Amino acid sequence: MSARARAARVRALLLSLVTFFVVAGTATGCAGGDERPRVVVTTNILGDITREIVGDEADVSVLMKPNADPHSFGLSAVQAAELERADLVVYNGLGLEENVLRHVEAARASGVATFAAGEAADPLTFHAGEEGGPDDEAGEPDPHFWTDPDRVRKVAALMSDQVVEHVDGVNEKAVRDNAERYDGRLADLTTWMEKSFAAIPEDRRALVTNHHVFGYLADRFGFRVIGAVVPSGTTLASPSSSDLRSLTQAMEKAEVRTVFADSSQPTRLAEVLRQEMGGDVDVVPLYSESLTEKGKGAGTYLEMMRANTSAMAEGLTGD
Repeated sequence: MSARARAARVRALLLSLVTFFVVAGTATGCAGGDERPRVVVTTNILGDITREIVGDEADVSVLMKPNADPHSFGLSAVQAAELERADLVVYNGLGLEENVLRHVEAARASGVATFAAGEAADPLTFHAGEEGGPDDEAGEPDPHFWTDPDRVRKVAALMSDQVVEHVDGVNEKAVRDNAERYDGRLADLTTWMEKSFAAIPEDRRALVTNHHVFGYLADRFGFRVIGAVVPSGTTLASPSSSDLRSLTQAMEKAEVRTVFADSSQPTRLAEVLRQEMGGDVDVVPLYSESLTEKGKGAGTYLEMMRANTSAMAEGLTGD
């Protein structure tokens, strides 16, 4: 055999070996990817909390993008299919993800384990006839439980149980340790919020918001909800002229001049309210229903709550 023929044979053998290892490696990678447990979460606030609990034990996929509205965001066909391939689906429930809940129900019907965080949080209900209550939602559960960090502590503890029970292959000790560590950070958040709100005089502990989103915070930290520009627990509702007139009268009576508006929502209605009251109204943006991208002010649940607390304390004291 000539030297040229031998070289060609060696090159062919090497090429075959390279091809074998590439194919084998790809197959192994695909198999590993298929075996990697997955938790799918609807909202980005719950997504951040879930990642703290799960850690590196499973992949966590969050459907809702930063700065989105949980009441109105929808899913692509790919995302809807992703729900049915999950080991566990974590969702808020209580009517929050209005365009997504049917997909969660479909996943549950196909045998996927689901965890309704809002239902586990000892939910409050909207009350009609009381100051600030949305009449058309009387008796309906309020889905915005995360504005009370103590309820988030309860949800996080129950979530860790769900992960251990339903997500195969996770290290139970690692998940429990993650949950315990995060619980301590949530407890620190509650203490810090109490101290921050303590500086607000009793006669200024009155909230007006874009829509009814801070009922849990008000209940936990001693605030009064005067009303909302959109008199509903969802951003999909619209106020009438009589709604705005009633709100301006309530604000005049309570001597309130600050409206807290969600940063992910247009402030047009809050601006209309400002005009109704002669311009003597401050519109303060908060991160109430969605996280931002990392580094944009509210990249995590803890960052969001600290930013909101500081903005509320400043807005209500005038400092």
